[in-house]
Amino acid sequence: MSQRTYNKMWADAHLELSRLLTEELPAEPLHPEKDRVVFFQRVAMFYVRYIQIFRQLETVYDLLVHPQKRRVIRAILDGVIGRLLELKNEMVEKEFSEYHYMDDVLHDLKLRPADLEIPIPCYFVTECSRELKERKTMLTEILKMVQVSERPQPPLLKKMSPEVAIKTIQVAERARQGRLRAKLNEESRNMNRMYRTKEPEPADIELAALCIQKVWRGHVERKKTKIARDEEMIFLGMAMDPRHQVPCPAEIKAQASESCTRIKQQEHEEDFQKSILAVRKQLRDVESHDMSEKMKDQIREWFIECRDATGSFPDYPNDEDGGSALIFAEKNPQQLMEEIAEKEKEDSNNRPKVKEEKREKGKKEKGKAEEEEEAGLKMLPSAFLSDLEVENKTFVDFWQTRDESTNFNQRHEVELIKEEKRKVMEAELRVQVDEQMRQELAEWKLAVDKDKGGKTKANAKKKKGSKSGKRKKKEKDLTADRTLESLCQELVEQGLLKKANNVHLQDYLGDFSYLGTTLRQYDIEPMPSLSDVRQVISLYAILPLGSQVVHEKAPLIKAILLTGPTGVGKKMLVHAICHETGATLFDLSPLNTAGKYPGKSGLAMMLHIVFKVARLLQPSVILIEDAEKMFYKKVPKEEKELDPKRLKKDLPKFLKLIKGEDRVLIIGTTRDPQSSDIKSLCKMYSKIILIPRPDYGSRYILWKQLIKKHSGEVTKSLDLSSLAKISDGYTPGHMVQVIQSVVTKRRVLQQPNKPLTAAEFVAPLAKIDPVFQEEEEALKNWYAKTPLGKKRIKAATGREEEDEAPVKGKDKKKKGKK
Repeated sequence: MSQRTYNKMWADAHLELSRLLTEELPAEPLHPEKDRVVFFQRVAMFYVRYIQIFRQLETVYDLLVHPQKRRVIRAILDGVIGRLLELKNEMVEKEFSEYHYMDDVLHDLKLRPADLEIPIPCYFVTECSRELKERKTMLTEILKMVQVSERPQPPLLKKMSPEVAIKTIQVAERARQGRLRAKLNEESRNMNRMYRTKEPEPADIELAALCIQKVWRGHVERKKTKIARDEEMIFLGMAMDPRHQVPCPAEIKAQASESCTRIKQQEHEEDFQKSILAVRKQLRDVESHDMSEKMKDQIREWFIECRDATGSFPDYPNDEDGGSALIFAEKNPQQLMEEIAEKEKEDSNNRPKVKEEKREKGKKEKGKAEEEEEAGLKMLPSAFLSDLEVENKTFVDFWQTRDESTNFNQRHEVELIKEEKRKVMEAELRVQVDEQMRQELAEWKLAVDKDKGGKTKANAKKKKGSKSGKRKKKEKDLTADRTLESLCQELVEQGLLKKANNVHLQDYLGDFSYLGTTLRQYDIEPMPSLSDVRQVISLYAILPLGSQVVHEKAPLIKAILLTGPTGVGKKMLVHAICHETGATLFDLSPLNTAGKYPGKSGLAMMLHIVFKVARLLQPSVILIEDAEKMFYKKVPKEEKELDPKRLKKDLPKFLKLIKGEDRVLIIGTTRDPQSSDIKSLCKMYSKIILIPRPDYGSRYILWKQLIKKHSGEVTKSLDLSSLAKISDGYTPGHMVQVIQSVVTKRRVLQQPNKPLTAAEFVAPLAKIDPVFQEEEEALKNWYAKTPLGKKRIKAATGREEEDEAPVKGKDKKKKGKK
């Protein structure tokens, strides 16, 4: 597509965004919604519409060439992603479930299930490709060094005497000759049998000819009927024309044009960076001196105005308050002096009074929040809506009406760079000017008001002393004298730093849940599909890890627990997260850390090194396989030597140190959460995602795609529907195991004459134990005991209102006593 088309898509996305913003930020505040279902429908509608905007903006950002437009779109993209995560958090808190079913919303908006798929932005990896390449090369070099050092020496060959060697060669040769002689004898016997047969009679010849004709004519007719049936199915639209299965010339041309646009995008970006340097140098050489002198003149005028208005020179604003930027605000000198005086009074107030006021305010806010909850449901405050409103306004005011008829090649505009760099240079110069003007003001005060000058200095010292306060203790860096490469090498040698597999999230196959809303209307809790799992993983893990801005402002998720039976793809999802975001993978599984870094000091050192390297090489993912072992109720006898509960106390402490600016995520996987202490496990992991066995639709897609992936051909003789039906209870891991045993190299070569059938997969499938319903019910029952599961049960049974009623009664009694 052309650049004009992408500009139009950008405009359409902003049109829809402006409509959404008017609905989310109305002129008059909306009344609280009492009906939970109606409120959820409204939030779900917003959520689906934001996904559509996100999909449009992602394609525009990926293929637009103009570098300045791309920066504007990137800011809007981050805001839309953040708002998506906020709406997801809103739905979880109001519906008490990690999975949401929106088939009715898709029906109302006339969208397909594919439109609900959350795309993973390409810029997560492309924009930091250099850093990722450097990390990969560093890790591969360290892995090679470790492999070379750990490579075992070849075993020493036993010495053999010449007599023994000759004897072994003779035995092997005689055996070979014997096999060859037996084969020749069998062939000669077969030839003798053929010659012994009698000559056929004329009647036998006619019967043989009739038999051959019958078979051949049947074969020809069956072929004709098959062709006719295929043509009819193609005509009715029930099957695809084989000509369209191969990529057409238009598709090949479109792919080539996309690759050309990406090359052009890089060229324009390089030119843009060069022009930024040139403009910055030009502004420093030409305008910096005039700009600083102008600022100084304005500050001096303000000094004189304040002197004339108040009778004394003002106090210069601090850097924390903005410095001389406060002076250039549209205010009188008296107003500025009043503001500075008010700030001084606030600083001089006692701290305990401030704490008491904060407590009182907190109590009042809690009371107000309770009253609002009683009144109805409201949307939580957003950290992204204001940013989206500002970015939308800049597009409408500047980019929407901009004439670009002369900029056909979509190159950068120098005037825009000058405007931006002037602001940056002004901020840099202001710091220098402030230092000079502070000294000049002090000299003026000493020259004119000698007595007041001494007081002002003393006051300034007092202020500085009062503002210093107590400093927070910094974390001790146990490895301050070591380089990053040495720490990485140590972690690789210990097996704690690993290389992630090249797995895309789209490889985690699964179908959409089409009856989720209908089942919930009849009070039946549906099991989520694998498509829902894929969506939740992209929202909770990939989108926050991929963008620093989103991670800092969005609801912070530090740890995720993936629970499910063996073979559902928990480890595959972890590797997909690392691959899609370019994250570094660390392994702190109980079995992997057993016997490494012994003692308390060793444990502290291990966690310190892991979290330090994870912050330096962020985004980072810390994997904990068999997470239930860390929180065992009772450690089994065979695992006591491994000490699986070793990280139970220290790891949550390090988890608390993860902040919004640290793109570090802990992911635990477990197949047996029942054996762990549920309270400590839920304290550690804020999000618990239950991964079920695949449903019928997912199994159908899995069989089809996995057979194709292993070079198998899916023909009409392969009944995929029956295969998906009989494989109920089997996981994707079981399916891969069966396909690998059936679709061998020899079987692939036999496919043209003997196509694959469903019966071939039944026997190896029957040898594997499936996930029985009892195991799935046990996982469901365990999940119902988690905090979110308990809330869900209370909301379903209507106990929430009953629980709230006695609490209100108690409060009234207490008030009466008072």
